[in-house]
Amino acid sequence: MPHLYISATRQTSGKTAVSIGLVAALTARGVVTQPFKKGPDYIDSMWLGRAADRSCINLDFHTMSTDCISATFARYTASAQIAVIEGTRGLFDGLDLDGKDSNAALAKQLNAPVVLVIDCKGMTRGIVPLLLGHIHFDPQVAIAGIILNNLGGTRHEAKLRAALSRYTELPVLGAIPNDPRMELTMRHLGLMPSNETQDVESRIADLRACVESHVDIDALLAIAHKSSAPMYHPQAQPQRQPPAPVRVGIARDSAFGFYYPDDLERLREAGAELIPINMLRDKHLPVIDGLLIGGGFPETHLAELQANTTLRDEIRSAIEAGLPCYAECGGLMYLSRSIAWKGTIFDMAGALPGEIVMHARPVGKGYTRLEETRDHPWGSLSTSEHPQIFNAHEFHYSSIQGLPADTRFAFRIHRGVGVNGTHDGIVHNNLLACYCHLRDVGGNQWTRRFVDFIRHHMGLAHTPDANAGG
Repeated sequence: MPHLYISATRQTSGKTAVSIGLVAALTARGVVTQPFKKGPDYIDSMWLGRAADRSCINLDFHTMSTDCISATFARYTASAQIAVIEGTRGLFDGLDLDGKDSNAALAKQLNAPVVLVIDCKGMTRGIVPLLLGHIHFDPQVAIAGIILNNLGGTRHEAKLRAALSRYTELPVLGAIPNDPRMELTMRHLGLMPSNETQDVESRIADLRACVESHVDIDALLAIAHKSSAPMYHPQAQPQRQPPAPVRVGIARDSAFGFYYPDDLERLREAGAELIPINMLRDKHLPVIDGLLIGGGFPETHLAELQANTTLRDEIRSAIEAGLPCYAECGGLMYLSRSIAWKGTIFDMAGALPGEIVMHARPVGKGYTRLEETRDHPWGSLSTSEHPQIFNAHEFHYSSIQGLPADTRFAFRIHRGVGVNGTHDGIVHNNLLACYCHLRDVGGNQWTRRFVDFIRHHMGLAHTPDANAGG
C-alpha cells in the first residue's frame, strides 16, 4: 500500500492545511485516499475525512496496542489506493522520553516515508541545522523530503533552496507562499470543526488549489509508491449469530460531532441502527431504544440548545423513565441542569443533578487512565483481584458543580481529572455520562457492552460478551 506520513518540526507549521489540501487533490485525481490521524484527535480527522470523502481513522499509541494499530491500518487501507497519515505536533514529540509514542515511532512501525512541513517565516540559512538535526537524531526514520511553508516571496524561497541544496540532499517537494487561503479558522479550543463550518467545501477547495499550485504531487506519489507497509495477518474472528437490532439515537449536528468512525462501525456491527438527531432543530425524540450524545462544542450553540425546550424535556423524561444513554463531555454538559458561560446561564436538559461552569483555562486535558467500579451500569468487568483499567482521553474547559454527595461513578481516575479529579462517569438511572472519551479498542469494547445493555433493558436475548470484537 503506497503511503506517506505528513509531519513537521513543531506544532503550528501548517501540516494540517497541507494534509487536507493533499488528500483533496489526490481524491480529485480519482485516487482512493485513506486518511489517518495520529493521536486522539476529532477535529483534524473530520476535515481529512471530508477531503477524502471517506472516514479518517485515528492511530493512537495510548489507547491502541502496536498490533491494534497495524491491524487498523491494514483494515482501512485494504479498499484504498494510497494512505496519508497526518502526525501531531513535531516529528519527535510525544509523552515518552524514549519516543515510543512519537510520530517517528509510528512512521517506523508503518514503514512510512516522512514528508516534513516546515514553517519558514523569518528563516533562511537556519533551516539547515534544524533539518540536519531531524535527519541525524534518528537515522531509522525515513525523511523523504520537505515542503517549505509560509514563504515571504520568491527571494525568500531562493535563499532557502540554495542553503538546502548546499548542505543536504533532501528534495524540496513543495514551496507554499504566505497565502490566506491556507489559514484554517481557529477558535477558543483550537481549529473550527468542519461540522460547524458553513463553507467547508469551499475551504477544502481553497486548500486543494494551493497544494496543487505549489506542491509536486507527482513526486509525492512516487515516494509513496516506493514505500511498503509491513505485512499484517489478522487472526480469524469467530462467526457470531446476527444480534437482535436496536435503535440508537445519536446526536449529529454542529454542536455534537465528536465520534470515532470505527467506533460507529463497531456499534453497527453490534446491531445498532444509528438514528441521527439534530439537537438544535429536531423538536421530538424519534422512536429509539437507547441514546448516544458524543462530544462537541455545546457552549457555542447555547441559545439554540436552550430554545429547543421540547427536545430537552423529552430527553430528560426519557432518561428519568430509564432510557439507556451514554454521553461524553459535550453530551454530559448538555444533560446537566445548566451551562454558565461568559456571564450568562443557559438551561439544558436537566437529566443530571449538576450545573456546568465554563473556565478560561483547561480543566482536564490529555490522556487519562480509568479503572471501572462496581457501579458501572453496563455490568462491571472488574473484580477486586483484577480491576479493569484502560486508557482514554479528555479535553474540557468546563467543570460540573452541585452533584449530590451520594453520586455514583463508573470510573476511578488513575490519571487525569474526569469529573472531580478522583472519579468520572456519572451514573444516574440508566445514564452513564463521562468527561473522558472512550475508544473501542483492546480490552475496552464499550460499543458492544452499551448495545448489549440496551438489549438487556429491552428484555431481548443477548450474549454479554464484553470483550468480543476487534
